[in-house]
Amino acid sequence: MRLEVNCQDRLGIAQDVLDILVEHEIDLRGIEIDELGKIFLNFPNIEFEDFQHLMPKIRKIEGIEDVKTTPFMPLEREQYQLKALLQTLPDPVFSVDTKGKIIMINDAVVSSLEVPKNEIIGSDIAELLKGFNVIRWLESKNPQVQAQRIRFLEQDYLLDMLPVMVPDSDGADILAGAVFMLKSELRLGQQLTVFHKASIDSFISIQADSKAMKNVVKEAKRMAELDGPIIIFGETGTGKEMLAKACHEASRRNEETFLSLNCASLPDNIAESELFGHAAGIDGQTDRKVGLLELAQGGTLLLDEVGDMSSQLQIKLLRVLQNRSYHKIGDEKPLQFDVRLICTTHKDLGKLMQEGQFREDLFYRLNMLSLVLPPLRERKSDIIALADRFIKQHSVKLGRKAPKMTKACVDYLQTYPWPGNVRQLENALYRAVSLLEGNELEKENIQLPSCSATVSFVSEEFAGSLDDEVKRFEKDILMRLYPSYPSTRQLAKKLGLSHTAIANKLRDYGINKKTVKIV
Repeated sequence: MRLEVNCQDRLGIAQDVLDILVEHEIDLRGIEIDELGKIFLNFPNIEFEDFQHLMPKIRKIEGIEDVKTTPFMPLEREQYQLKALLQTLPDPVFSVDTKGKIIMINDAVVSSLEVPKNEIIGSDIAELLKGFNVIRWLESKNPQVQAQRIRFLEQDYLLDMLPVMVPDSDGADILAGAVFMLKSELRLGQQLTVFHKASIDSFISIQADSKAMKNVVKEAKRMAELDGPIIIFGETGTGKEMLAKACHEASRRNEETFLSLNCASLPDNIAESELFGHAAGIDGQTDRKVGLLELAQGGTLLLDEVGDMSSQLQIKLLRVLQNRSYHKIGDEKPLQFDVRLICTTHKDLGKLMQEGQFREDLFYRLNMLSLVLPPLRERKSDIIALADRFIKQHSVKLGRKAPKMTKACVDYLQTYPWPGNVRQLENALYRAVSLLEGNELEKENIQLPSCSATVSFVSEEFAGSLDDEVKRFEKDILMRLYPSYPSTRQLAKKLGLSHTAIANKLRDYGINKKTVKIV
């Protein structure tokens, strides 16, 4: 039988309880006092009549607040929890005393040695583990946590040695033994493989509460499983690169490299060298340069802002896609091309094609699959969830408690049009959290340029009637979207209209594969 006694912190109260047990001639097996001052008693089961007299007497002791039975003592629970944990570990585990004698093992040891447990307990650990003097480590002045390569059953293992320290009455630690955990090369390899594998859902970092983003993520997951090129359209700051990385991590190429080239940030000759690499001796360079296409072989290459790629580089990239091979600059040896391309752009590639700034044939090579990331102002139900995430992330980096947003702050974030999209939101919150002194984030803490909540698509000096301007705007939208959705059914689904309505509008505006150069 076990009792839990809740009591006040009074000198001698434990002795008063013990005196009652002696009075009833109860053989005490154990007593514990936990950190909260509770007294736990363990004694043999007694007759119900004796128990009826015992409980009231204990309750009458000064300072006793409650007495009740309990199924286990705190140390018993801890011991069984540790035992359960130890037995379920798949790797061999030994616990030894200060002389290296085995006092506890788990099931993995028994199954590995194929020897009864009682024959292993009490034996010398040095007889089983070879290649490192564990006894010398135990007898050292101050044994520390250490990992060593050892031999166990004629196989190589990684041995983690963990000293077990017990504080003495003066507060100093005394060595009571050690725990040895073994891990085979096979197990280590399996764990490293799992560690480097893509997560179950590589898109989990992308906030998608809004219907618009849920559709994007749903489409992206399906496209990630394919191996064709992807173009991701979206305004600056919408998270195109993050989506590209998620597509790579969810693809069959996830164990290979993911690299990127910003087509807008480098001069033409530098971008070409970065992409293709060059042979030794080119432009005064003594060493050969490995290009991104070679480094990303078998993996994924992100062409960021592909709409800014020069005409010369567009021609060379087209040849690579056609021939499935390429050459380093200054080298005639062909190299095989096995890279998945993911492109991003904030520009209207259909319009650039019409203006002759982007090659039509390259566009259709790259635009096998496409995703359109909506601007933040069109996914308002994601704004507060994103804000919460950024506040927590920045607070962790700054080593402070995450502040709460006031209602005024929430309303402000939801009504602001966010011309800079997710990136602008993150930067604004980083500044706010960094400078905040209290625990509440107010509207006044968010410093943003004044911006109308509605975006003006019409010049104040436009000529014509309202109906003319609405039609002009409608035609412009259809012209922009048609290259990415080159069928009336696809376009109708995108715009939420019927197939017939879209077909009529395309006919009225003269939009077809010929006028927008769809081949």
